[in-house]
Parts: sequence; C-alpha cells; structure tokens
Amino acid sequence: MFANGHDAKNLTWHPYDRKVMDFSDLRPILCNGRQLIFYIHILGTSQETNLRLGLTSDGMNPFGNLSTNHSSCSVSLMIYNLPPWLCIKRKYIILCMMIVGPRQPGNNIDVYLTQLIEDLRKLWKYGVDVWDGNLQQGFRLRAMVFCTINDFLVYENLSGYSVKGHHTCPICEKNTSFIQLKHRKKTIYTRHRRFLKPYHPYRRLKKAFNGS
Repeated sequence: MFANGHDAKNLTWHPYDRKVMDFSDLRPILCNGRQLIFYIHILGTSQETNLRLGLTSDGMNPFGNLSTNHSSCSVSLMIYNLPPWLCIKRKYIILCMMIVGPRQPGNNIDVYLTQLIEDLRKLWKYGVDVWDGNLQQGFRLRAMVFCTINDFLVYENLSGYSVKGHHTCPICEKNTSFIQLKHRKKTIYTRHRRFLKPYHPYRRLKKAFNGS
C-alpha cells in the first residue's frame, strides 16, 4: 500500500489532512491511549506512518448453509490510519486467514494465529524497511494491534477469559449481577435497568423488574 502514492497519502490522512483534532471523538485512531502508547514506545521513529491495526475474527457462513458439518472462521486486519470512510472498505481490509473445518477452531485458534503473531511482533519490535510512493523515500515501518473486534464467543478464545458462568462480564467480573434460575439450570444477568434513562418506559414495568 505504501508503494502506491495515492494509498500512501491516505495512510497519513490523520496527521496531515484532518482539519480538526478532536480527542473526544470515539474513533479508535484518535484516542489518547493510542497516542500515549506510540509516543512512549516508538519515540524517534516516523510517527505518521506507524500502522494502527484492528484485528477482527468471527465465524461466517459463506454459502448460506446452516449445516453443522462445516465451519468457516475468518481473521482480518483493519488499518485505522486510513480516513474513516476508507478503513472499512473491502479493498483495505486484510484477510489474514480463513480457518475451515468440520467444527469451529475454539481455543485452538492460537495454533492458527502463531505465524500472524510472529509477524506482528516483528513489525512492533524491529519494523521493516518500506518505500513511500508519496514522498518518494524509504522509512522504517512499525505496526501494532491496539484493538480487537469480535463477539463474546471469539473473545473467550482470543483472550482466555471465560464468558460462561456467573462472572461473565470482563468489566464487572466478580461484581457481575446474576440470578440462577431454579428449574431451567440457566444463568440470567440482571440490573440492566440502572443504565436506562430516568423516564424510560421500562422503568414503569414493575412486574418485569425487581426495582434495582
């Protein structure tokens, strides 16, 4: 992408072409944490060209067939250096691998990700020499994964955090509010009413909520 002058210019859109620096924006590329990480760990390098990657993984059904005898799982990288209207385009999403088989990879997904992790570690620690087609000069490219995009099932496989049982929420952890149903052997998670607006119509449904 950097060898193409047009794409190389788009990859430096945030520091050069974006007109307003608003850190209250929720786009990942603008968060203070990302700025802090790169200024602490990669000082002295080309800040504008360091790649900020988002790793996304999920099971998919390419043929619309809900058969349980076949499973497909994709692993992709999204480049958040690009302008917001380009970073989610199919052209700029990197499909790293497609894991297919009779069942989902589950916790064994780390076996498939080994080579990708090694490449990402190399990009973070050492970098690679790349030619910039826009500036017509070479530079040392570094990259890091600073966010992942996935559902709870894949989150468990990638992080090792258990999303089953009473302490499912990775934020609340031991403070997760739950109720164990007596006759159905299921766990339900409660107290979502506290996140509603004061005059939300659900707050008037006294029979559906326990008041807290």
